[in-house]
Amino acid sequence: MPGPRKIEPVGRYHPVGAASRAAPDSSEVDDSSSPQSGSARRTYERLRPISAKKQKPKAEPAARDNERLITTNRKARHEYEVLDTLECGLMLTGSEVKSLRTGRISLDEAYGRVKGAEVWLIGCDIPEYVQANRFNHEPKRPRKLLLHRREINKFANRAFEQGLTLVPLKMYFKEGRAKLLLGLCRGR
Repeated sequence: MPGPRKIEPVGRYHPVGAASRAAPDSSEVDDSSSPQSGSARRTYERLRPISAKKQKPKAEPAARDNERLITTNRKARHEYEVLDTLECGLMLTGSEVKSLRTGRISLDEAYGRVKGAEVWLIGCDIPEYVQANRFNHEPKRPRKLLLHRREINKFANRAFEQGLTLVPLKMYFKEGRAKLLLGLCRGR
């Protein structure tokens, strides 16, 4: 018959549950090592550290990015062959962002255009936000795309030289900022 378990507390510990305060069974008592009688002695359940709490399972990588889809351009995948993609930011007004949060946008007729050293999104329809009243925006105004200069040189100039088209594939919020996935496409 094995002897009682030795419990050596290290750090901050506390007993587990009400079972730790219960009287021991007669099978748990070992009279040979203790001068006290078995009925006077109490044994405690194994102690666990206070910091050992249940931890939440880690989120998937996509959930960690905090990405929320606004819309996709399904027609573009059908009409064009996508050669390369690039994520870029958009320069928007407050009422446009509010309208995007409600999911009201159309990318069907939109395309990207290089003007000087800048890339613009043309033909994208973001309807007016009703509560913005006099501070509203024009629904089909051109919107500037935010890219680094080296990305513009590499991506947009390639489109100009090879006769390819810049097509928006999807729009989403990433960490609270509106992003656009721009595709370098060839017509089918």
